[in-house]
Amino acid sequence: MTSPEPVLAAGCVLWRPSPAGHGIEIALVHRPKWDDWSHPKGKRKRDESAEACALREVLEETGQRCALGARLPTVRYPVEGRPKEVDYWAGRALGGTFVPDREVDRLLWLAPAAARTRLTRPRDRELLDRFLSTAPTPGRQPRDAC
Repeated sequence: MTSPEPVLAAGCVLWRPSPAGHGIEIALVHRPKWDDWSHPKGKRKRDESAEACALREVLEETGQRCALGARLPTVRYPVEGRPKEVDYWAGRALGGTFVPDREVDRLLWLAPAAARTRLTRPRDRELLDRFLSTAPTPGRQPRDAC
């Protein structure tokens, strides 16, 4: 028996320069269905590239347009008995307006340490740590992110 095809998804560790002028902030979304805090992400549509999916999902979940930067690790985990693979990028927020809906009801912009604490799942904290390794000093923006 063959294993089921993975659910393909994509998303971003969405960031912006801090409005206070020091360091960066990370966007986290709250999904009421799961009552969790995570990075914006979602399932790929048929024939949609991972990059296009990441841009679309960030826009849908946060209201932000973004520029993709450094490629981050693909995260793999099971969901309801099926494997799921989520491709991630660093994504610099370019502006937009958040509108809550049934899928995502809250958006927070937090300093990296506060974002790490707020994230619900260890795999999301590990992804944030990997993202932050592209910006090793406070106040320095992640490399390869426009």
